[in-house]
Amino acid sequence: MPLSPDDVVTKQFQHVRFKEGFDPDEVDDFLDEIVVEWRKALAENEELKAKLAAYESGEAAAPVQAAPAPAPAPVVAAPAVSTADGATQSASIIELAQRLHDEHVAEGKSQRDKLIADARSQAAAIVSDAEARGRDEIARLEKERGALEGRIAELQKFESDYRSQLRSYIEGKLRDLETTGTSSGATPVSAGL
Repeated sequence: MPLSPDDVVTKQFQHVRFKEGFDPDEVDDFLDEIVVEWRKALAENEELKAKLAAYESGEAAAPVQAAPAPAPAPVVAAPAVSTADGATQSASIIELAQRLHDEHVAEGKSQRDKLIADARSQAAAIVSDAEARGRDEIARLEKERGALEGRIAELQKFESDYRSQLRSYIEGKLRDLETTGTSSGATPVSAGL
């Protein structure tokens, strides 16, 4: 594919997540295209220089054989300008590619810095939220623990009171049984059957 300066200017690389800058393979492929086109331009430049040298050597023999013609002088100047334009164009393509590379690297770094700053602020918010929730949960559990400990104390007091009441009731019944047993004349219960 022939590469023009507009292709270099308009080339868009895809952003890659979790890495700096752009997709390295895509950038390398595009730079390979630039290198191929640049080498073509350099080869064409060498070819034009060779043709110019051949033309100039052929022109040196021409005055001996025929009368010199004024027209070849502008023709010689035109390839030289074309060669200079090719070298200038190659240099401008390289300069443009370097400038674009620098811009993309700078843009990638600024995006990286922005993503890092956003991630840090988001992490700080998550940590503070988690700490607040942790404090709330601990306070709720402490309150629930206090309520359960109070309920346990109430139940223990109830058990103690119930045992003492049950003991006094049973002891009272035993006393009643003993008093009724002695007042009835010590007749065994089995004798009455």
